[in-house]
Amino acid sequence: MNKTHYKSDLIYLLFAALFFGSASSIFMSTLNNYLSDVHSLNASARGWIEFPRELPGFLIIFVSASLLSFLRESRIAALAMILTGLGALGLGFMAHETFSLVTFIIIWSMGDHIIFAVEGPLGLHLAKEGAEGRRLGQLGGARNLGAIVGVGLIYILAKLLGDRYDIFYLAAASSALLAGFCYFKIQIGKGAERSKRWVFKKKYSLFYAISALFGVRKQIFLAFGGWVLVQIYSVQVSTIALLTFIAATLGVIFRPLLGDVIDWLGERTVLAVDEVMLLMICLTYAFAGDFLPQNMARNLLFGAYVLDSVLFALRIARITYLKKIADHPSDITPTIAMGITFDHIVAMSLPILSGYIWDQYGYRWVFILAGTIAVAGFFICLRIKVPQKATHSIAQSS
Repeated sequence: MNKTHYKSDLIYLLFAALFFGSASSIFMSTLNNYLSDVHSLNASARGWIEFPRELPGFLIIFVSASLLSFLRESRIAALAMILTGLGALGLGFMAHETFSLVTFIIIWSMGDHIIFAVEGPLGLHLAKEGAEGRRLGQLGGARNLGAIVGVGLIYILAKLLGDRYDIFYLAAASSALLAGFCYFKIQIGKGAERSKRWVFKKKYSLFYAISALFGVRKQIFLAFGGWVLVQIYSVQVSTIALLTFIAATLGVIFRPLLGDVIDWLGERTVLAVDEVMLLMICLTYAFAGDFLPQNMARNLLFGAYVLDSVLFALRIARITYLKKIADHPSDITPTIAMGITFDHIVAMSLPILSGYIWDQYGYRWVFILAGTIAVAGFFICLRIKVPQKATHSIAQSS
């Protein structure tokens, strides 16, 4: 790849991450309120809605295998953003009953999950040897900058117009389509050997396990972290948007730095510390309301919500770990897709169980369960070992 294409591809990739971050943040910062206000879901139904929302993640290994047979990663990313945009438009204007709600959530989610299978490999193509964490951290920073724009817009719109979900999701769709245009312009991989369609190796079993752990963390907090704030503390859309704005602002600063920390300390240390932090966050959600006045407990949960959002950046350590142990660069995209499938085996079932636990025993037991899994995750992450020097460079192969 010549320098001109390298620079232009990097610019397009950063802008794609920015617009995708905007679309994603609009969706995630409004989803709990949307499901509560428009569709009147309770905690159990909120858990069940995660099954169709995460079904595309479970199917991603099959979807990616099909798409990789005739498209390179940048084109797959562009297609993903079209699906995301269509899903957002449907939620904003056509999801009037349960069937259409589920349908458009699945369409949105398919695009959302496809992008996570190909975004990391695109970033690795443009990373120097030994600086993979930095490059992926920069992409995360761009995504957070987009999130600032997205949730800032939602905050303003909610204050001026009220909770107009049609306008919110129109803005999300527009951002997704802009991201799709940027991905379409990327030339990475043009004329080069395509990634393999299907990879499943015992060598990558620890990567699969770590991916499943991330599925636990993601689902507990995406489905029920915000749900605690909405249902227990009656937090409004504008406040959730403000919290997401704060987390995104911190992410612009800390995501690139966390990428550097991964390159410096290594994946084993970073992911193990992440599990310890996750345990502390779980305990805060579980017990803050028991020991503090409601206002103080709510403010502490605001802090836990923001901290957890920032720590999500550490998921890139999974990708840098995979790059260091991969037998060949063409293994990476399908192995990430396989990891997403393992992630979603957990992600599809855990919210249903968690919703049942919430209804039967109270919300704190959901987070006690998550904290217990975090302890197990800590010991799993301690098993990570990487070569002293990665022998395969994605950057060199592009």
